[in-house]
Amino acid sequence: MIKEAPDSPGVYLMRDGAGQVLYVGKAVSLRKRLLSYTRIDPAARSKTAMMLSRVAKVDTMLTRTEKEALILEASLIKQHRPRYNVILRDDKSYPHLKVTVQEEWPRLLMTRRVANDGARYFGPYSSPAAMWETLRLLNSLFPLRRCKSRKFTPGQRACLNHQMGRCPGPCIGAIGPEQYRERVERVLAILEGRKRELTRDLENRMQEAAAALRFEEAAGLRDQIRALNQTLEKQVVLSRERADIDVFGLVRRQGQVAAALLLVREGALADKREFPLDEPMGTDDEILAELLRRFYEPVGRLIPRRILLPLEPEGAVALAEWLSEKRGGPVQLTVPRRGDKKTLVGMAGDNAEQVLAAQEQQQAGWRRLGEAIRRALKLEAIPERIECLDISNLGGKEAVGSLVSFREGEKEGSRYRRFHIRELDTPDDYAMMREVLRRHLRRSSAERTLPDLLVVDGGKGQLGVAQAVLDELELTAPELVSIAKDREDAGERLFRPGRKNPLTLASHSPVLLFFMRLRDEAHRYGITFHRRLRGKKQLASQLEQIPGVGPTRKQVLLKNLGSLKAVAAASQAELAAVPGIGPELAAVIHHHLHPGEQPAAGNDSPGQA
Repeated sequence: MIKEAPDSPGVYLMRDGAGQVLYVGKAVSLRKRLLSYTRIDPAARSKTAMMLSRVAKVDTMLTRTEKEALILEASLIKQHRPRYNVILRDDKSYPHLKVTVQEEWPRLLMTRRVANDGARYFGPYSSPAAMWETLRLLNSLFPLRRCKSRKFTPGQRACLNHQMGRCPGPCIGAIGPEQYRERVERVLAILEGRKRELTRDLENRMQEAAAALRFEEAAGLRDQIRALNQTLEKQVVLSRERADIDVFGLVRRQGQVAAALLLVREGALADKREFPLDEPMGTDDEILAELLRRFYEPVGRLIPRRILLPLEPEGAVALAEWLSEKRGGPVQLTVPRRGDKKTLVGMAGDNAEQVLAAQEQQQAGWRRLGEAIRRALKLEAIPERIECLDISNLGGKEAVGSLVSFREGEKEGSRYRRFHIRELDTPDDYAMMREVLRRHLRRSSAERTLPDLLVVDGGKGQLGVAQAVLDELELTAPELVSIAKDREDAGERLFRPGRKNPLTLASHSPVLLFFMRLRDEAHRYGITFHRRLRGKKQLASQLEQIPGVGPTRKQVLLKNLGSLKAVAAASQAELAAVPGIGPELAAVIHHHLHPGEQPAAGNDSPGQA
């Protein structure tokens, strides 16, 4: 089939026996790229060989150009999230700053979710402390409104933030649309790294205000300039060009790859990103190309005019065209050979070396702990991936199963799972665990993703349930262990199949402490989900108990406001704007959901921030 693949640009999808997409790739020549995989030794202990052993089918999709293949590949990776493609763990949970420029009166806020909603996003910030410092600076220099109201109503009172000077007060007409937009532009200028440009503009405005004898306005501008200059003094200047540049470094050592990115804004180092890549597939130029595509693909990502690289990425011309389209202007991919730019790439490479060194140190620590676990549990090999299952319920109500996964001693959040208990609604922990284990192990077996070791929260009874499910499904893996508190001495005990007594481990044993950490994480994950379900059920019940709100109006509220949480957070004016609700019923709903609050003047709640 590979020999029949066309010698033209396109995208290929490698699938396993269950049809799951394992890897998505692009190529200028699909035939040459697919033939290259036949030269890989199946017995090699590499990630590529491991993936190829699972491939049952390869689908191809033809495109007219390499650039079209690149765009299609990015779309398919987002759709299928293949296990073997490069995953940028760097920015999964880092915060962003969001400016809601699509709103009439934009707001500045922190978010961890980037959406295609018309807002401007800045980040991710690798240091939350740096992000909060930027937010505090902006709120002190150019404060924007903080309330969530979509519309301002006549007669509305100012909130406490306005009275404290933290909000310009657009809700009461204290600032006009033109002045407010000017303030928003200044916020955007700082977030885009144009601090020096903004400082020059403020200096000109200060001189104009002083010449016109508007001394109070001039003093305010002077204070803003001082604050900006103080932040500029703290920055490390790396380039004499005062330009915006992204600088990548890439290091490979013994199959391990790490990358680092220096973000230079107006010639000064603004931030740094680190990317530990877990045995990525392909050559260095292929890895770098995929890294660039994955990093710049998200909506709102700032793309500078120049990107410095340690080597030329695969498909550099098509990649530059794609980046230029996303930026709305030319983008240069440059591999510097000498001078300051070469030094910058070397600095990024040094940072990547540090990432790799930290990764190797972490792996060495895990090898010691993994070996201790292997000896304590008498396993044949060190368990690389360990999962832990916990059942949470309150009298059998809203029962959920929570499963967490650790790989080489670290959290593997992409494999965390939550389960609704479907088969019963009574407090029977054994039956609930049996149901969840059957569903999870069946699926994991079909996908060939069974863990090396499964930990269950509970004593010998729960361990027996887990062993029975393995026997029922005719599975020989994973290995099992259970952890339970000793009622007599309040300590922790570990149980293994075929062993009558618990394992004897000291209370300070690293092995016992690791399993306690694993169990506590599963418990935390389950309790969070359990509480959310209870809260949703209680709020839904509250809505249905409000006079005048039946199932139909409840659905109208959810459809227009988005969620139960949004209904509870909505003001009277927002509730009244929902079709079929009106001011009177909105007041009843708001009072029912917020019984401790005083009714607002007019039809809105009093100045909430």
